[in-house]
Amino acid sequence: MSQPPHGSRGEVGLFVTCLVDLMRPSIGFAALKLIEAAGYTPVVPDTQTCCGQPGHNAGDARSARALAQKLIAEFEGFPCVVAPSGSCAGMIRTHYPHLFDDDDAWRIRAEALAAKTFELTQFLADVAGVTEVPGDFVGAVTYHDSCAGLRELGVKRQPRALLDRMPGVEQRPLNECEECCGFGGLFSVKYPDISGAIAQRKCDNIRASGAGTVALGDLGCMMNIEGRLRRIGDEGTQVIHIAELLAGRLDPD
Repeated sequence: MSQPPHGSRGEVGLFVTCLVDLMRPSIGFAALKLIEAAGYTPVVPDTQTCCGQPGHNAGDARSARALAQKLIAEFEGFPCVVAPSGSCAGMIRTHYPHLFDDDDAWRIRAEALAAKTFELTQFLADVAGVTEVPGDFVGAVTYHDSCAGLRELGVKRQPRALLDRMPGVEQRPLNECEECCGFGGLFSVKYPDISGAIAQRKCDNIRASGAGTVALGDLGCMMNIEGRLRRIGDEGTQVIHIAELLAGRLDPD
């Protein structure tokens, strides 16, 4: 994994992701706060949109490549790129180079960007070496490992290590924490019954953990799990993105 020298500080390109921008912008602001607290200057290119993952997953290589080229051009000038999503960061790191197997020039640019792209907790723990976070959450928390972050990026230790930096957090183990929540992007649309059954199993395990809060690193998982909990009548379990939990309360504009 390519990293800037430990302890160095400078600009960081923040890829907010389209889902966060449209559905939960507070996650993006939390990511900004965490990057700033780590001593870096986050920069958000205002023309950014989607990483192309939906098209890629649907087999639409043309649209995926077009969006990848756009994102590469927007972010390749930064020494480091951070995304509050294991799914989107995984798309850039794992899949972008293969989108251009037939185009050496773009493949080289894609590989260069992939080497310096990190999921948020991965960046904070492994690159920035964060030893404290702004959040002051108090309570029992269990953690769901999102599929892409875990399997494509190896993100597992990092969010838990950061939660350990919060004195008020009591971490509770989650049975089958590495199992899918049933979202899977288009999977939940194509196979709703299977997706619903997987989500129910995930929610049963969350409730059995005894924690009042489940944290996670992908908004897709967050919406899927929270939606299922509310549909089965659970209004009490809090589902929160790890960025918001670590950042704590955001100052009003």
